[in-house]
Amino acid sequence: MKIDPDSTVDLSAQIAKAIRDAIISGDLIVDQRLPSEAELADHFDVSRPTVREALKRLAAQSLIRTQRGASGGAFVNRLRFEDAYAQQVTTSTLLLSMNAVSFDVACEARYALERACAPLSAQRRTPDQLATMRAEIHRQGQPGLTDEAFCASDVTFHRALVDGAGNKVLSYQLAGAVEAMQPLMNMITFTARSREAIVALHTDIADAVEAQDGAKIDATLIKLEAYTRELAHSVVTARAQKAAEKEHKTA
Repeated sequence: MKIDPDSTVDLSAQIAKAIRDAIISGDLIVDQRLPSEAELADHFDVSRPTVREALKRLAAQSLIRTQRGASGGAFVNRLRFEDAYAQQVTTSTLLLSMNAVSFDVACEARYALERACAPLSAQRRTPDQLATMRAEIHRQGQPGLTDEAFCASDVTFHRALVDGAGNKVLSYQLAGAVEAMQPLMNMITFTARSREAIVALHTDIADAVEAQDGAKIDATLIKLEAYTRELAHSVVTARAQKAAEKEHKTA
């Protein structure tokens, strides 16, 4: 493991990358104990605080874990897909919000990804995942349900459909699509949408999942995407008209 002391990149970041590369290459294996802070400081010819900062970076990425006691230290962690969901959601949210991605682009990506799960979910979904979808549909139809609760239920419903594909890689990749894109799209469309229409579409999806009809799931997701786009465009148009009227009054 090496770093470049003449590089403009922060030393702790270089050390973290060197250790991460060693983990990825297999030079450091799962559950292996890393050298002590003092040993790493000597190896990289840096101070212990610099090493400590590098280890914090790795721990934040769940690549290592620390244990206390006589047999403690820093150990290579076994990173699980589930542990990485939150980071994927955060990254997707930041990318969408900081790069001004258009609603249509986000919507297209979000449904294209979910539709890839449709045939797999039709064949592999578990009874629990179908039960979750049914429970969320029931919840969405309850009077007095807040917009926030409806949005959360919407995400849970689609999360169950995605996880029903039984593919951890797909579930990880779609964590950002469902749990980041879906709430952002809900924020734009919630004032215009019909809960009854969404519940009806969700019911059609759940029925198709139960019937193992992948084509029907796909077709209903296409309808849901079209409805979502229609809502967004109506909201944008209404806002533009309101702004124009306000400007006209003040002119």
